[in-house]
Amino acid sequence: MKNSLRVARAERRMTQQQLADAVGVSRQTINAVEAGKFVPSTLLALKIARCFDRPVEALFQLEEGD
Repeated sequence: MKNSLRVARAERRMTQQQLADAVGVSRQTINAVEAGKFVPSTLLALKIARCFDRPVEALFQLEEGD
């Protein structure tokens, strides 16, 4: 799964820690999601999307084979 969290954060000038605090997870979790090492739960993906006022599909995209 690809994601554009890093870009979305940069547009808002938001740190990983600020996003983590906003959605109730650790900074390490946000780092792992951005790096593609962790696929967020539906709940976490929805919280992240709400934080950026975007639909989930604008932040997370399935890759071929997912």
